[in-house]
Amino acid sequence: MVDHHAHGVLPADPGRAEFEGLLTESDRAVPPWMTQFDSPLGFAVRRWCAPVLGLAPHASPEEYLAVRGSLGWDEVTRRLLDASGVGCVLLETGLDSGLGVAEFAGLSGRPVHEVVRLEAVLEEVAGSGVSAAELPSRFREALASRSAVGLKSIIAYRYGFDFDPEPPGEAEVVRAAGAWLRQGATRVSDPVLLRFALWAGVERGLPIQLHTAYGDPDLELHRCDPLLLTRFIKNVEPHGVDLLLLHCYPFHRNAAYLAQVFPHVHFDVGLAINHTGARSEAVIAESLELAPFAKVLYSSDAWGLPELHHLGARLWRRGMSRALAHHVESGDWNFDDALRVARMIGRDNAERVYGLRDSRS
Repeated sequence: MVDHHAHGVLPADPGRAEFEGLLTESDRAVPPWMTQFDSPLGFAVRRWCAPVLGLAPHASPEEYLAVRGSLGWDEVTRRLLDASGVGCVLLETGLDSGLGVAEFAGLSGRPVHEVVRLEAVLEEVAGSGVSAAELPSRFREALASRSAVGLKSIIAYRYGFDFDPEPPGEAEVVRAAGAWLRQGATRVSDPVLLRFALWAGVERGLPIQLHTAYGDPDLELHRCDPLLLTRFIKNVEPHGVDLLLLHCYPFHRNAAYLAQVFPHVHFDVGLAINHTGARSEAVIAESLELAPFAKVLYSSDAWGLPELHHLGARLWRRGMSRALAHHVESGDWNFDDALRVARMIGRDNAERVYGLRDSRS
């Protein structure tokens, strides 16, 4: 399998509060009257991760965390990454505090490739002391210097998908950059600069991932429906750049439509797989309703906890197996076709889109 979008793991054992915080997309503290173990993801951790650590399925949260702590960070991380069965990981490095590409590759023993976050690079360039007039060219140079297989945009978080789909003019970018630099140039949220980064990514020519729909409260979900990208998608099409819509829940059927009608659009239901737990098989089945199977990919969107790398792969395999077995048992498909589709989505499509043919393990 190829996980075409994941993040690093924390370099140390988290305490219970931090662990539970990584079982939700909320950035708020877990209320004292509840636990995130009582969630679809929390139940999935106890069911599928506990046996990897030598516990019985459905071990209590207290048992699970006690054994996790006694085994130590290295052992737990290695066991769970190995149990995932993922042969290659595309690591998006825009989040702080997780292991980087080299460290993750060393720990997992698998090929790991970088996906570069556009907004993070723009913020790095702005913090290097450039002038507003220099920023556009310096950003393009920085993107060109990164050895990556893909790019990622979080414009969904910073603004939403209801942005002007046309590329901004250079003078417009310089004006916006001047205002941003005068304010301290920390978090980029100006829609002109976000559009500039996105279109500079198109110019770079690498596949572009876009976080879509479900995520933390930093975004406004109603402004992250991928259908709002339709005009932008049409504008990108002549450039021959692949767009990959990440996660997409609860708009995964809308994403499937876009993947069907536009040759350069692909999608996954990555983040939703872990967070819907036992019901993830329904989400996976729904993702197979409309789009050509060559346009669907696997991702875990795992971040922080190695459990999420293991669970994403484990739940995806189960959901795909059950959905495809239904088609075979009903006589709608034959077994060989089902196996071929599973390989396409689990590996082959990512290898094609990102040029990973030489990275098979």
